[in-house]
Amino acid sequence: MKLWEQFDRIVVFDTETTGLDYRRDRIIEIGAVSLEDGVETGGMDLFIRLPEGRRLDPFIVNLTGITEERLETEGVGDEEAARAFADLLEGAERPLIVAYNAQFDLNFLYGLLQPWGLAEVLKKPRFLDALTVYKDRRDYPHKLENAIAAYGLEDKAVNSHRAIDDARAAALALEAMAAERDDLERYVDLFGAHPKYGVSGRRISSVTYRAQTYERVRPLYELA
Repeated sequence: MKLWEQFDRIVVFDTETTGLDYRRDRIIEIGAVSLEDGVETGGMDLFIRLPEGRRLDPFIVNLTGITEERLETEGVGDEEAARAFADLLEGAERPLIVAYNAQFDLNFLYGLLQPWGLAEVLKKPRFLDALTVYKDRRDYPHKLENAIAAYGLEDKAVNSHRAIDDARAAALALEAMAAERDDLERYVDLFGAHPKYGVSGRRISSVTYRAQTYERVRPLYELA
C-alpha cells in the first residue's frame, strides 16, 4: 500500500454516539487500531460514561447494544478516553487518521479532546475518509456493511455498530481498496460532500471538500 511510503503510523478509529449532532450529542464508545507498516501495533476500545442525568435513546441501545448500565459499570471518564486516543499518536512522525465517514467521527473526536487541551494532537496527522474512497469505487448504497460485502470481507469483518469492530472493519476495507487500486494517497485530506447540502458539521481547516454524487462519474480528485 503506497500510503506506507508517506506515513509511519495509521490510526483507524470509529465512534458510537448518543446521536448525530456533535454540538449536543457525545461519544459513548471509541475504538481504534494503530497500524505500522500494515501490522496492528496497538489500539483502544473504551466505553465513556454519561453525565449524571443523561439518558440513552432506545434507538441507540437497539442499534449498538450499549446500555446505560454498561456505560456506568464499564465506562471511563471523558478525560481518560481523550488521553488514550492521544497516546495512539505519541511518537509518530508522519501519522494518518482514518475513519469510515471521517467527517462525522472527527467532529465528535475534536469535541472529546478539546476540553482537556488535547485537540492539538490533531494538528500533526493528515486525514483520510474511507467512505469518500468507497463512493468513488462503488454505486449506492455506501454503508460500511456494503463495503464489507463488496470486498468479500464477511469472514474477517462485521459492521456491528460497535466502535472497535467497525474500526477493524474499516481498516480491512482500506486494505482491500488499496489492493483493488492503490491510489489512496490521492484522497488524503480530500473529503466528499453532499452535492445538495454540502458539508455536514464543522469544517476541518486542513481538508478540501468537493461535492460527491452517489453515482460514480470520475474520481473525486479529478473534479477540481
